[in-house]
Amino acid sequence: MQTRTQSFIETCINTAIGYLISLLAQLTIFPMFGIHVPFHSNLMIGAAFTVVSIARGFFIRRLFNWLHSTRKARAA
Repeated sequence: MQTRTQSFIETCINTAIGYLISLLAQLTIFPMFGIHVPFHSNLMIGAAFTVVSIARGFFIRRLFNWLHSTRKARAA
């Protein structure tokens, strides 16, 4: 089982990689739909979604760890 710190670090690394992929996707896809956003704005949009993603990933990870420990305790 992971500690809270390990869950947070894993989520941050996963999300950082996702941020880079998202930024590249925005730079590629937005212009295809006629959306022209300055690069700095793309960085800020990506950052906002990254914060949301870190929180989501952390809480989902903790939920599953809690569910796992609850089931384990019931089985004992």
